[in-house]
Amino acid sequence: MVRTICLVLIALFLFSVALLNAEPSSDPESVEITLGQSVVPLYGPWKFTVGDSPIDAKTGKPLWAQPDFDDSNWETVRLEPSTKTTDSASGYVPGWTARGHAGYWGWAWYRLRVKVAAKPGDQMAIDGPISADETWQFFDAWQFFVGGQLLGSFGDFDSHGNVQRIYDPRPLMFPLLPVQNSEYGVISETLAFRVWMGPGRLANPNVGGLHYPPMLVAGSAAAAQSRLDWQRVLIRRADEAVYIALFLLLAVLSASLILFDRSDRVYLWMAATMLVAPIGYILSDLCATTTWLDSRVVDILVSANDALWAAGWVIVWWVWFHFRRPAWVPRVIVLLMICLATVDALKAGLRDYGIALPHGQNAALLNALAASSLAFRLLFVLALALVVVVAIRKEGKEGWFALPAVVALAVEMTAEDFGVDVVGRFHGMDVRIWDLTDPFLVAVLVILMVRRLLQSLERQRQMALDVKQAQEMQQIILPEARMTLPGLVIESEYRPAREVGGDFFQIIPRAPEGSLLIVAGDVSGKGLKAGMLVALLVGAIHTAADSDSSPEFILDALNCRLLGRGDARATCLAMRIERDGRVTLANAGHLPPYLNGVPVDIEGSLPLGMVKQFECSVHHLCMTEGDRLLLFSDGVAEATNKEGKLFGFERALELVRTEPTAAKIAQTAQAFGQEDDITVITVTRIAAG
Repeated sequence: MVRTICLVLIALFLFSVALLNAEPSSDPESVEITLGQSVVPLYGPWKFTVGDSPIDAKTGKPLWAQPDFDDSNWETVRLEPSTKTTDSASGYVPGWTARGHAGYWGWAWYRLRVKVAAKPGDQMAIDGPISADETWQFFDAWQFFVGGQLLGSFGDFDSHGNVQRIYDPRPLMFPLLPVQNSEYGVISETLAFRVWMGPGRLANPNVGGLHYPPMLVAGSAAAAQSRLDWQRVLIRRADEAVYIALFLLLAVLSASLILFDRSDRVYLWMAATMLVAPIGYILSDLCATTTWLDSRVVDILVSANDALWAAGWVIVWWVWFHFRRPAWVPRVIVLLMICLATVDALKAGLRDYGIALPHGQNAALLNALAASSLAFRLLFVLALALVVVVAIRKEGKEGWFALPAVVALAVEMTAEDFGVDVVGRFHGMDVRIWDLTDPFLVAVLVILMVRRLLQSLERQRQMALDVKQAQEMQQIILPEARMTLPGLVIESEYRPAREVGGDFFQIIPRAPEGSLLIVAGDVSGKGLKAGMLVALLVGAIHTAADSDSSPEFILDALNCRLLGRGDARATCLAMRIERDGRVTLANAGHLPPYLNGVPVDIEGSLPLGMVKQFECSVHHLCMTEGDRLLLFSDGVAEATNKEGKLFGFERALELVRTEPTAAKIAQTAQAFGQEDDITVITVTRIAAG
């Protein structure tokens, strides 16, 4: 009894399996299917013909989509891959160009009659003839008809059925009407696909028509199949999402490194180049997962984007190694970029839009454009190689460090042109050359940037040390803040705007004569360069004063020191105060001093270092007991507050007339908003005793 029951169950199971699989019926014109919770590939036999259907004058619908149309004289094709073909693993079936219609482009039709065994209420759907594992199907658009009614389409069509826009292949599920018969039985439907392929596709082999069978999906399997299809798409695009994140992160990192070394422009060039790759990936992903963009337009943009990527890296390495000669190289790189972008855009446009040329001429034109594109890419590779070779000879180890990144870029630029685009398969998915080169390139660039940043930080540390030493030296050469000499009290205050200032002054008592020499000035520029110029001038002041302390001679000596030193300029005021109060002033573009709160009327003259035949303005005055002579640099008047208002000479004059100390004047200007070095010197004549 148990054995009998088991045999019955096994027989029922085998019968059910047989019903779930589509088998050709005795009617060679249709396929019988028992519909359950299943997915059935519609391999055929399909009826096929090239050309387009005439339109029914009464209904305005294509005659070839109607169920009662006689297609017995059409060709018979099966969308089932042969085990002998290399593409059988992916399910790819050669198109009509490999089936006796070589060189044909335009419209073609597929028809299939299916008989489905189903019960009332069964929901069916057609999964579009697109494999999620393939990125290109070599046809542009199609329309899908069921029982003569247009059910859906791939691409945009106008009212006359002409193609307006095309998209990258993506999973499509077309729900059918639920089964309406009152009892379990067989229903019959006629499926028809109207397929368009443009002439540009003829440059590729085996193109034209459907390359994958549509699938009949039943019940809850429709949602599951749709999820599976989209999961395949997303898995395939997952690596590009990773690359987008990596390149964007590197772009942000590169741009942020400029904060550590503003003089190194390579970080900005690298950040701009890093943004090129994500743009191409983002456009491709949007085109593969949405209908926002026409795939033909995206193909042209991505092709031009590749040229920008190639040119960007040549410029990056050019700037990386601080090349300056020959100066025409960057202009040639830009010209090559324009040429490559133009050729690639033409190639993509011809392939996607096509030109109705005789058979073979389209392919010949595309091959010529492909050869030109390869030539320009090889020129970029040659430019990269030359840059690295020169860098190795010039920089040594630094050039060798860049070599792996350049090799990865060269392989990525030319691999597809040499037919090594796909290098293997991993879990059923193609592994392309950039799946290997992009991660390698990112890793190498991270190492190079970290290394360059460490070198930059070391240089900055050394520069900070140099600045600190210059600051200490400048503090050493400054006179004392308060000096008392027979008959004179001198106060001075110096507050640099940076660590090292460009203002200078020296107070030199002349013991044998009982006179006092004061020299104050302001060199052009700020920072370490200005500090080094200050040290030069201070040394020149003491050297000149040892032989002649007259203000005119001092200024002439300083002018000679500055001549021939590029853009070295300085304003300067020299004055000698005698024992009896007589004062001789010599001015070279500096602010005049104030005597008892009133500006001294002295003519202006050119700053030092501008002309060889130097003539300064000379003025004489006399200080009596209680007189006060005040000198300050333009840093006081040029102080600026947060609202952008200058301290100005009027405020400075009011401040001087209150007779504050030098430190008080400097503090007031600094608190207002210091912009430049501030120097204040006061000389007060007192009783000799």
